[in-house]
Amino acid sequence: MRSRSLAATLALAFGVTTLAVFVLVGSFLYLALEKQIKAQDDLDIVLAARHARRLAEELDTSNGIREHGDRLTSIVLGNEAMSMEVFGPDGRMAIEHNAGETFATQGSAASSAASAVSNAPNPSIALNGASETGEAGEASDTTDTSDLHDPRETAEAGGVETIAALPPLTRIPAAARITDVDIGNWTGRNGAPIRGILADARLHDGDTATVLIARNMSDRWRLLDRYRDKLDLAGAAGVILAMLLSYLLIRAALRPLRDIAASAGLVTVNRLNTRIKVARVPSELEALVNALNAMLERVDHGFQRLSRFTADLAHDMRTPISNMRGAAEVALARPRSADEYEALLASNLEECDRLSRMIENVLFLARAEHPQFVKHMRAFEAGQELTRIAEYFEGIADDANVRVQVTGAATLTADLELFRRAVSNLLANAIRYTPRGGEIALDVRASTDAVRVTVSNQGQPIAAEHLERIFDRFYRVDPSRSALPSSGMSQGSTGSTGLGLAIVRTIMELHGGTVHAESDAQSTRFVLTFRRV
Repeated sequence: MRSRSLAATLALAFGVTTLAVFVLVGSFLYLALEKQIKAQDDLDIVLAARHARRLAEELDTSNGIREHGDRLTSIVLGNEAMSMEVFGPDGRMAIEHNAGETFATQGSAASSAASAVSNAPNPSIALNGASETGEAGEASDTTDTSDLHDPRETAEAGGVETIAALPPLTRIPAAARITDVDIGNWTGRNGAPIRGILADARLHDGDTATVLIARNMSDRWRLLDRYRDKLDLAGAAGVILAMLLSYLLIRAALRPLRDIAASAGLVTVNRLNTRIKVARVPSELEALVNALNAMLERVDHGFQRLSRFTADLAHDMRTPISNMRGAAEVALARPRSADEYEALLASNLEECDRLSRMIENVLFLARAEHPQFVKHMRAFEAGQELTRIAEYFEGIADDANVRVQVTGAATLTADLELFRRAVSNLLANAIRYTPRGGEIALDVRASTDAVRVTVSNQGQPIAAEHLERIFDRFYRVDPSRSALPSSGMSQGSTGSTGLGLAIVRTIMELHGGTVHAESDAQSTRFVLTFRRV
């Protein structure tokens, strides 16, 4: 299965994030604009209602409503969405302006009111508060009807003839202040949203007129719809553009990774010294490049070490095999006596024993470097263990005419068998290179943070350039010493295989400790440092 593209995944994630941000920002802007428009329209309605009330309160009688109709309707002139209706004290409409879209369509309360008015006995009665008498003819003769609206015209225009036909609105008393909380909502002609306010005004003669100020919100809805459409279009275009640009930018930003991969691809067995260049790598990738270079350094070092180890092992194994082969060829060159054949077999057995110890040490090093190597940690008295090891090597020391002294005492937590092997290797090495009549000292000392075991012997000092390398496998300060015979040590020692000190260092690394060598004219000292847990 083909792996996902990191650039495409990040671009998609960035696009989704951008879309979410656009939705949130667009919603906020839309709601903020809607709220601002609503607040401004409500303010216009409230101001118009207050102005209309003030003008109405300056009139003496209800007849003045018609006479000053132009003055009242001028409040909403110039705004096609604003409408006004003024009702006389009897609740019938006196004047109206632009009420065509304000009220419901035919079949509603407005149409019913218009129908009721058109069926009345005298639809031309003035809305001036005069009471009807039985003398309808006199009323018709005395009333000026030149400025009256025909109710049929009002119904056709879309207004309402009486207050009772209005939508359910809160009617503000004449003494109460007009505020935006009194604005009501209803649906007008063709489903148009309407917001309006209904307020009373006290005339000079004590009668009450009622003013209706309404605003058709259809234009606001269309404005918000167009604004929302533009936001949607801009958001979609922005998301697509953001995904495209982010993909290109991410691909450009990931170019150093492709360069790192290309550099890593140049590393082969024959080119382990190749390193990844960090000259133009971003700071975020410096740690990765440094880690890769460090890994390549370790691989190179390990490969070279393995190559040297293989070559040294082959060389050291070739020596005893060559000795056995040479001795066998010489013995077969002519007939030999039984004693000579017996000596040959003894010599070959010695070489086989040397090969056996070498193979055992190599296997131990291989097992010790495995991550699952098991250690059996326990606490013991290090001074007593040094004494036991010295007693074990007593016969070998006597043959070499050297003395072994043990001093100090300390409690140590370690793998006892590995501890014995490390000290035995150091002691065997010391016996091998201590001149006859010399002395070897085993000492243990404890401090607050570590326990140190020191094996020191007299003899020729080791040059400073060899002090660290003597712990490498098959490394010898004097190559001619590789042919030195074994001192008859047990299997736990290393003879002259060249792996004794390498095993010591491996054992100390398993314990999280260190080993180092010091050498001067007085003595050579090997120090094992076990850190306290």
